[in-house]
Amino acid sequence: MQDGVGIGAPGPLGVTPDNAGVNVAVHSAHAEAIHLCLFDENGAEETRRIRLPVRTGDVFHGHIAGVQPGMRYGLRAEGPWRPEDGHRFNPAKLLVDPYALALDRPFTLDHALFDARRLGQPFDAVDSAPFVPKAIVTAPAPIAARLARPITWRRQVIYELHVRGFTKLNPDIPEALRGTFAGLAHPAAIAHLKALGITMVELLPVAAWLDERHLPPLGLNNYWGYNPIAYCAPDPRLAPGGLAEIRDCVAALHEADIAVILDVVFNHSGESDELGPTVSMRGLDNASYYRLWPDDRRYYTNEAGCGNVLAVDRPAVLRLVMDALRIWVERTGIDGFRFDLATTLARRADGFDPAAPFLAAMEQDPLLRDLILIAEPWDVGMGGYQLGRFPPGWGEWNDRYRDTMRRFFRGDAGMLGELATRVAGSADIFAGRHRPLSRSVNFVTAHDGFTLADLVSYERKENHANGERNRDGTDDNKSWNNGVEGPTDDPAIIARRRADMAALLAALIFSRGTPMLSMGDELARSQNGNNNAYAQDGPIAWLDWAKADRDLFDFACRIIERRAAHPALHDPRPLTGRATVAGDAPDVSWLDADGAELDVAGWNAAEARTLLIRFHAAEADDQVLVLLHAGAEAKRVTFPVPRPGRAWHVAIDSAVLVPVPRETVTSHLAQPRSVVLVEEIAIPPILAGP
Repeated sequence: MQDGVGIGAPGPLGVTPDNAGVNVAVHSAHAEAIHLCLFDENGAEETRRIRLPVRTGDVFHGHIAGVQPGMRYGLRAEGPWRPEDGHRFNPAKLLVDPYALALDRPFTLDHALFDARRLGQPFDAVDSAPFVPKAIVTAPAPIAARLARPITWRRQVIYELHVRGFTKLNPDIPEALRGTFAGLAHPAAIAHLKALGITMVELLPVAAWLDERHLPPLGLNNYWGYNPIAYCAPDPRLAPGGLAEIRDCVAALHEADIAVILDVVFNHSGESDELGPTVSMRGLDNASYYRLWPDDRRYYTNEAGCGNVLAVDRPAVLRLVMDALRIWVERTGIDGFRFDLATTLARRADGFDPAAPFLAAMEQDPLLRDLILIAEPWDVGMGGYQLGRFPPGWGEWNDRYRDTMRRFFRGDAGMLGELATRVAGSADIFAGRHRPLSRSVNFVTAHDGFTLADLVSYERKENHANGERNRDGTDDNKSWNNGVEGPTDDPAIIARRRADMAALLAALIFSRGTPMLSMGDELARSQNGNNNAYAQDGPIAWLDWAKADRDLFDFACRIIERRAAHPALHDPRPLTGRATVAGDAPDVSWLDADGAELDVAGWNAAEARTLLIRFHAAEADDQVLVLLHAGAEAKRVTFPVPRPGRAWHVAIDSAVLVPVPRETVTSHLAQPRSVVLVEEIAIPPILAGP
């Protein structure tokens, strides 16, 4: 045994400092040896290579004396080179510890990272160490503080944002902080979220990622971050100060009473397909970490559409995922997670399983089970669409809501029934398993697809800047352009597009369920028609604060404030059409433009473009009308008779961005493609004469 090298322990996995050095523990079921490689303070020169002396089960381990926090390290693995059996061991390739908590630089692609130039060749013997980020030995840290208030779903308004894109062009943030978590923690960034009424931010991925190999030749790089390598380490571009910088940002958001959830990507890794780079798990134990084709294990199954999928149903991979989630919670204080392509995480070899090991582990974990957990309930594999099948406490992105709202306001025929179901909280999806309707995460736009401004300005995507001849990104956008494709100087078209944005925002905010806004939609952010800006780390995807539509922003602030004021708009219980308190009004009424209950013919009328909804929360004595009108012409809508001693007044009209006069009304002229919120108010008693 080497000097200063002891047997150590098989856990915890990773490199863990103590008073005398570090314990190193690395999982690999098929390796013959694992080496810890130490580097100089610049991460340039390998100064020592130590073979871990002991194997317990599938974990190689050892204690290395004298290694201190701040030192740089990597791993190398020896074993068989038999790709046909799934084994791709190559000691020439330096590997990033899957449990690394910090990296000394971002990932960049180089030819040296690839273990073979093409299938059937011997492994590539070029040392990749000069081109691989080095992990940094990280000292233990106190458990980060959590949000003081209990997190409930009922009144949440989620804001999906990219840390870099949200802060990079904000002139009120010091330039040195822009693009980072320190910039997001700045009072100017938080003030915008607070003024808007946001209660929770959902951050696009922050774990260290690698570019897809086709991007560098195009002069592009991965911007979104959905191509991770080091699941426990933040990307140095977003958090130069590491996990501590993120912890400080989360604490600042918590101080403003804003919860924080992370978008995490455990469905695949940035090592991609059989021709991808070898930088971590592929080199440590390819056959264990990834799901391979059983008849030819050179190849990877690809339900994520990104070249590989992690075998999360296997114990070692599941342990990595669960440990990574706990690390993020304990080290940063975040409040939950959104799981990208979550169906993949719940797959076994034969398909999706609602009782898959990952879902079962989350349900029993005392630290994780009560967090905000949101699934993107699909992937691209067979049987991949699983909306509504995740555990009862989970939220799910509801693309049925997105598509319905787009189609209704675009003017598609026969939409009233589907519209009503989505505005009412999608009980057809969630209520059957006794799930609160707040678990429907409603959205009209997200990072993936058109921005709100582009949704009403383009009928065709414009992804030419991505270098793929406009072939990437969906062609099914359910969008409209108001008569001109793309930019225009026509004031009438500009006004019409702004009104459409306001209507879509109001419909989202006034629907039952939990609304999610996409970064900059409240400011009319455009990506110039690019609906797949994953590789646009620049002005196309960054939020341009100088072009912000402040009138639209003020309108968004008001509608979110009105939602918070009305329990009838955010009650998570399924609607029944019956009174919840004897003798009171029903919890919902579906009305036509004359204020009468919709009949069968009204529901089925292909030309119907108007729906009036009366929401009633008896326990809170709260009643509102939500009017949705998608017609191309204005339409007079008559309101039902209010309760005795009450009257209606229009609180919000999406066709009028400025506040409307507070006056009692019995009807309203709904403008083309508009949403109106009508509040029931008490009429002051008329004073009697002497």
